[in-house]
Amino acid sequence: MKIWRIIQLTIFSLFCSVTLAATVPENFKIEVFAENVDGARQMALSDTGIVYVGSRRPGKVHAVIDTNGDFKADKTILVIDELYMPSGLTYKDGDLYVAEVDKILRFKDIDKHYDKSPKPEVIFDNLPDKSHHGWKYLKFGPDNKLYIPIGVPCNVCREADERFGTIIALDVKSGEFEYVATGVRNSVGFDWHPDSKELWFTDNGRDWLGDDSPPCELNRVTEIGQFFGFPYVHGKDVPDPKFSKRFKKDRGSMDFIAPAWEFQAHVAPLGMLFYQGKQFPQSYQNSIFVAQHGSWNRSKKVGYKIVNLQLDEEGKVASQQDFVTGWLEGEEVFGRPVDLIHLSDGSLLISDDGFSKIYRVSYAKPEN
Repeated sequence: MKIWRIIQLTIFSLFCSVTLAATVPENFKIEVFAENVDGARQMALSDTGIVYVGSRRPGKVHAVIDTNGDFKADKTILVIDELYMPSGLTYKDGDLYVAEVDKILRFKDIDKHYDKSPKPEVIFDNLPDKSHHGWKYLKFGPDNKLYIPIGVPCNVCREADERFGTIIALDVKSGEFEYVATGVRNSVGFDWHPDSKELWFTDNGRDWLGDDSPPCELNRVTEIGQFFGFPYVHGKDVPDPKFSKRFKKDRGSMDFIAPAWEFQAHVAPLGMLFYQGKQFPQSYQNSIFVAQHGSWNRSKKVGYKIVNLQLDEEGKVASQQDFVTGWLEGEEVFGRPVDLIHLSDGSLLISDDGFSKIYRVSYAKPEN
């Protein structure tokens, strides 16, 4: 009886390893690039190929290193810990920039010091200190300014502090910033179109309007300072039960920028990028990849995957297809994707804070 039970468990384990593996399109492959990267959130690739990784609850920043170039990490080194939700980070000109909830830190010449307990300098501290939606996402834009989203400290509210619900662009030398987008509930991912240089960003929809409302969003900034509707309206046309009646009184008009694309409610779109690598087929060039982190309070879970969005000739989103699936089987979760970056060979890395892993997706041309 005991032997039969062992055989049953072995068969079940083998079955699970197949059916629960992440699935990618034909001729693509997904592998584990790194494990035990505690709470892996946003990633940044340095000039020497080191992948720096932020986290949220763990309060840590790691350096993940592939020493022999086989596209599997050999070392994961703790750079610093005990930070205030250092989810977002980015790399520029040899320096690593890390966002705590209330400030931006800079580690000079990070590749030379990541394993020596480096001490950062504070370069900007004019950020709210609220932890609810307070974790950040960072990238330098084409204008060399540091872009920082500031989420609202609530499910839905209208805050007197005008910094909440925005994306700002910071001049790191002068400390001056401007509002790039307002009326933004909680953006944890953005990128710039390779040709137009327009900023596109994800935004997480509010909770407690049901399983299927409101949609999460992908937005496009065509002019600096545009207003995207929060908290008065969600998606293209979902009025907020509490705030919609105040829209015209508060704003002076009912104008807002509608989403460039609506995702299913509660999928929690986070990191996004325009694919600019040379490894994937041409059809993916300049298309958008988005990490759907997954729902937390829906009656049936949704998300937990990577989707690809194709643009038409006018630069509008034409379609959405699943790209990486298999991290959600029924109601059981096996992956929580957060961020995506290119490696030098054109493959993609995907971080997973739920299971502290980083995956690599590559493509091999079929043999004729």
